[in-house]
Amino acid sequence: MLKIGHEVVHPGKNPGDANISIPIPEELEIHGDNAGIPLNQREVDWYAREYPLETMNITERASRDWANALRDQHAEMREIRKEHDKLNRSLIMAARLTGDVEPTASASGDDVTESIKTKARELGFFEVGITQYDPRYVYQSMKDFVKFPHVICLAYEQDFEPTQTIPSVDAEIVHSSTYRTEGAASLELAAHINSLGYKAQVHSPNDNTGPYIPMFVAAGLGQLGACGYLLTPHEGARCRIMMVTTDANVTYDEPVDYGIHAFCQVCQVCVNRCPGRALMRDKIWWRGIEKNKLYFKRCRPVMARYLGCGICMKVCPVQKYGLKNVMEHYAATGQVLGKGDP
Repeated sequence: MLKIGHEVVHPGKNPGDANISIPIPEELEIHGDNAGIPLNQREVDWYAREYPLETMNITERASRDWANALRDQHAEMREIRKEHDKLNRSLIMAARLTGDVEPTASASGDDVTESIKTKARELGFFEVGITQYDPRYVYQSMKDFVKFPHVICLAYEQDFEPTQTIPSVDAEIVHSSTYRTEGAASLELAAHINSLGYKAQVHSPNDNTGPYIPMFVAAGLGQLGACGYLLTPHEGARCRIMMVTTDANVTYDEPVDYGIHAFCQVCQVCVNRCPGRALMRDKIWWRGIEKNKLYFKRCRPVMARYLGCGICMKVCPVQKYGLKNVMEHYAATGQVLGKGDP
């Protein structure tokens, strides 16, 4: 039995569920002041100033168009993409207008954190956290879009069964439909915030204003995995994330060390199973953050030539069993739960 360094108490997955307790072995703990991920704030500042981020829809537009053209050769995938784009467009356009919508009531001045979180969970988001919006992670082309200082980080579960068929048409369908479901739910959440007397701006998951994961880590909703996804306690990377910013009177959550940062170095299942060899085995420092760097130019060709990908999501033990079970097994045996299984 490994020595336990600390235990994390996290809300249950569904409204009304009991909290879960996750034991974190001492050997997996992050040492230092940054519980979510090792980072150098001065380096993050410098890169944001000297090399501001930009969306890959601009920087990698040629490869995006190539990938779409290649995938469109598969008739069923072409129709799935066309249908998704058609249904999703109205959600994206509605989200772009939310920041200018006036409140529908007068603000009481009370802290509305719990009201917002309760409503979000009623709408189906299984992870909800609040932190400061970090402008260092806004795309250069979106700097004038972002209006409000507080960010509500939201995660919506992607159904288990079709995800286990990755790569497949069924997996692509559920991937797209989850984005649409959470997109519609976020508009309802914004309307709820308006009814509390505050403004809200929906950051569509298909019209990103920047990389969202740093703020999810800051809000205590998970940690960055070796796969490049956010790993949440209940569902790992099997979720779709998005944000709503607001000027509401809210209380911030804090980053949490779930042991994931070090555990991924022990596990390495996604690294070993990646068909494009796009995941790096060793961590490096990148833009002021210690992480396993994703090699995008190896990832996209695989996603384009096959029925999408997401093998890294599918094989992750946290996605299959939940972090509580994974950490309890590791603490008891020193082994990765399910590693070596088909």
